Amino acid sequence: MMHVKHVLVLGGTTEARRLAERLAGEPRVRVTTSLAGRVAAPRLPPGDVRVGGFGGPDGLAAWVREHHVDALVDATHPFAATMSRNAALAAAQAHVPLLALRRPGWVAQDGDRWHSVASLAEAAELLPALGERVFLTTGRMGLAAFAEAGLDSLWFLVRSVDAPEPPCPRRMEVLLDRGPFSLEGEREIVRRHRIDVLVTKDSGGDATAPKLTAAREAGIPVVVVRRPPVPEGVPVAATSDEAAEWVRRRYASG
Repeated sequence: MMHVKHVLVLGGTTEARRLAERLAGEPRVRVTTSLAGRVAAPRLPPGDVRVGGFGGPDGLAAWVREHHVDALVDATHPFAATMSRNAALAAAQAHVPLLALRRPGWVAQDGDRWHSVASLAEAAELLPALGERVFLTTGRMGLAAFAEAGLDSLWFLVRSVDAPEPPCPRRMEVLLDRGPFSLEGEREIVRRHRIDVLVTKDSGGDATAPKLTAAREAGIPVVVVRRPPVPEGVPVAATSDEAAEWVRRRYASG
């Protein structure tokens, strides 16, 4: 009898969805994608889908054992540090192999005026010296860092998939949108809103990279929040194809 390998993908990214798509046609692989549930209407991947948290590393390890998971792929957002840490702990507890799927970070080009920071709080601290009209593209979850930094003289254009919740910057306009974004569209945002500084996380990938080109063309500074490191000892794949090949090697040897 053919043994079907159960792969749990911790998802929420384009790469996670593409991995599920690549594995959907594999007769010896069953894929379950787990979504955190923070986006109201996520794009669902093929295969089984579960929504919600696990209750920390112990809860994740218990789920892995209960559902006979053979391999775990952490394809969460590069800034989901807590989930990545929980995945590493859970994989060790449940004795299953773990792979981190991380798209490469962005690389500065000639003409870029990047300011690298370690956190949203550090980004907020830097802003008054850089501009007055801020294009904030760090998502809706971290607005407190800017709301509580005493930046009432600055104006923020906040782009997110879902509406942000308080606390928020006092002078703020919200733009609800989901990538991928076009270069022409990003140029228009910078022009129409007279943006003079951009704040972004180094999420990498092509879907949201056009804003960096638009900022470069406009000569405006960009505050880039560095991504946290992958937990020590966890192998990393840069693409969905690499991750799919890692999974295939698991069942080829199983």
